[in-house]
Amino acid sequence: MERIYRFAPVDGGGLEHLSLQWRDDVIVAESVIVGDRDGRYGCSYRICCDSNWHVRSVEAVVTGGGSCVLTSDGQGEWRDGDGRFLPALAGCIDVDISATPFTNTLPIRRLGARLAERTGITVAYIKVPELRPRPMDQAYTRLPDGRYLYESVGGGFQAALSVDADGVALDYPGLFRRIPSA
Repeated sequence: MERIYRFAPVDGGGLEHLSLQWRDDVIVAESVIVGDRDGRYGCSYRICCDSNWHVRSVEAVVTGGGSCVLTSDGQGEWRDGDGRFLPALAGCIDVDISATPFTNTLPIRRLGARLAERTGITVAYIKVPELRPRPMDQAYTRLPDGRYLYESVGGGFQAALSVDADGVALDYPGLFRRIPSA
C-alpha cells in the first residue's frame, strides 16, 4: 500500500512530496523537499522502518551539499554509512529530520497507546541543511481531543499536532500544514 502526502511551511516558501509505502515487513518513507527555512535547500530523504515503526535506516542528501547515512538495529544502536558505531546516538530509537513534519509520525506510531501519558524519548535529530545527527530529548502526549503534544525537552518549543488515522501530520502549528496531493 502506498500513500502520497504533501506539506508546505506555514511561513516562507517550500514544498515536500512524500511517498509512504507499507511493504511486507518494512515501511518506507521517501521524500523530496525544497525549502527556505534556515537557508535555501533541496533535500531528499529515505527512512526505512520495521513493521513496528522502529527506524532501521536513514539516508538524507542535500542537493549540492552533504549527505547523512545511518543504520540502526531498531533498539538504539546506530552506525554511520561506513559502519562505525555512533555512541552519541545510543538509545535513540526514532529520528527527527528538521525539514519535515513526517518524522513526528515515527514515535506516534511506535509508541501508540503509551502516549496516553507524557512519554519522554531521545531521538537522532538531523538538522537540514547541515545533516549532522545529534541526540535530542523530546516528549509526546496524546491529548483528549486526539491531537499530540510535541515538546522539545529543554528547548522550550511545543506544539499540538493534528494527525490523520495513519499518524501523519495534518497541521503542525507554526511550522507545517498538509496540502492536497491530488
